[in-house]
Amino acid sequence: MGVRSLAYIRVESRDLEAWRRFGEQVVGAAVAPGSDDDVLLLRLDGRPWRFRIEKGDQDRYLCAGLECPSEAEWQQAIDRLRGAGVAVAEGDTEGARLRHVRGYVTLDDPAGNMIELVWGNIVAGTPFVSPVGVPAFITGEMGFGHVVLPTTCYDATRSFYKDLLGFGDSDEMRVHFPGGPEQGLGMSFMHAAGPRHHTVAVGEFPAPTGLIHTMVEVPTIDDVGMALDRAVAAGVHISSSLGRHTNDKMISFYMRSPTGFDIEFGCGGEQTDDWTKVTPTFTIKEDLWGHKWDFGG
Repeated sequence: MGVRSLAYIRVESRDLEAWRRFGEQVVGAAVAPGSDDDVLLLRLDGRPWRFRIEKGDQDRYLCAGLECPSEAEWQQAIDRLRGAGVAVAEGDTEGARLRHVRGYVTLDDPAGNMIELVWGNIVAGTPFVSPVGVPAFITGEMGFGHVVLPTTCYDATRSFYKDLLGFGDSDEMRVHFPGGPEQGLGMSFMHAAGPRHHTVAVGEFPAPTGLIHTMVEVPTIDDVGMALDRAVAAGVHISSSLGRHTNDKMISFYMRSPTGFDIEFGCGGEQTDDWTKVTPTFTIKEDLWGHKWDFGG
């Protein structure tokens, strides 16, 4: 297995202050040391940061940092990628310092989604304290959550993550949208080496900002409900009402980030200790209940 977890995401934003308010007062993240007028770093746990928001001329998702558990597995993944003809750019010492990792490389998946493959994350050394009292985010060996990425070459992108980065199938579904194709649009949910139900998913529909959504997980439904209250009070667009997914059993809602992609905020996501004992599923009904979507805002 290559990748263990989602280490971080990087985002470009024209409005760091909007992200600061959203990150602290809605999500409950803490602003990390090293933040300045050009970069906002948001903590969710003992890592130095999980969200890196970089001042720029656009509002867009930049990339995901996918973490390998060891240098050996990181190098094996790089060798597989290069053996398959994927262009892999070596990171430098300064880049590794900024990412708080011991090594990283940069590459694109077949859909053009940029990935930073990292190993050797360094802990912050200070405890995480949420400014709004979130008791914890569910992270650790599972990473901070998951990303759902767009693709116009569904089969090739799915194979890339499985064959070259070592992901495994958790679930597949056809998503039906008003005005969309009758057969629906494909989504593939893939697990890394850790127990989280999926760390990367790919969907064959567009995402103007470059990311369909990312997810953070908290311990209880009360933590989710209080986040929903904070989002509504702050005037954040609620992209989906509270609901429970069929595949990973997560209870969550979705809210619009200042960059325009959604953040799923949930609890109770399914975990698996031994993936060899799990049969991948094909989901027909996307949700057990709830998750009424509003794509406006």
